Amino acid sequence: MMIPCKNVLYAIFFGLLSTSCAVKETNLPIFGQREVEGMDTVYHMIARFSFIDQDSTIISNDTFQDKIYVADFFFTTCRTICPIMKTQMLRVYEATREMPDVLLLSHTIDPEYDTVALLHDFAERLGVESKRWHFVTGVKDSIFKIAQTSYFATAMEDKTEPDGLIHSGAFLLIDKKQRIRGKYDGTKEEDVNRLITDIKRLRRESGI
Repeated sequence: MMIPCKNVLYAIFFGLLSTSCAVKETNLPIFGQREVEGMDTVYHMIARFSFIDQDSTIISNDTFQDKIYVADFFFTTCRTICPIMKTQMLRVYEATREMPDVLLLSHTIDPEYDTVALLHDFAERLGVESKRWHFVTGVKDSIFKIAQTSYFATAMEDKTEPDGLIHSGAFLLIDKKQRIRGKYDGTKEEDVNRLITDIKRLRRESGI
């Protein structure tokens, strides 16, 4: 018995449609070295830290327990990429307004100048809530170290630079297990668009 071509085409179309719908979304990669311990894989994680934010609150790894967060490095007197980065991070702030499990963390690399009071004024000028976006300061060497060894980001003194400091424009996406899941250029709108999309992917991965 011959099957009409039209029916065959319908069968193929709906078969392809059901197959495409069944494809599971792939998880974001996990950055950094990993070690196998027995049957478990141990991934690179953000090291223990303790800094002070714009409200004089101690901010540590515990602040981000069961949270996704985006981290970056800046300083308030930066005349190069920082203004662009903060404009782009504000986009992330607005895009995650209805996501209570997503926070932002900005580390100053000039703690001698960027006091708690100054960071408080800086956050107020941006019009952001401290419970969602923490601007932190601390011991300079500790900030440099966590940038370089935990976040794999550039942050250091450089006398050849106009301000004597240099840092990358990276935005780092950190998951609820404090692992790096993405690195984005915070000076490029298209990269920040990808970050916002990946935050949603990471939330779905964690069951939200």
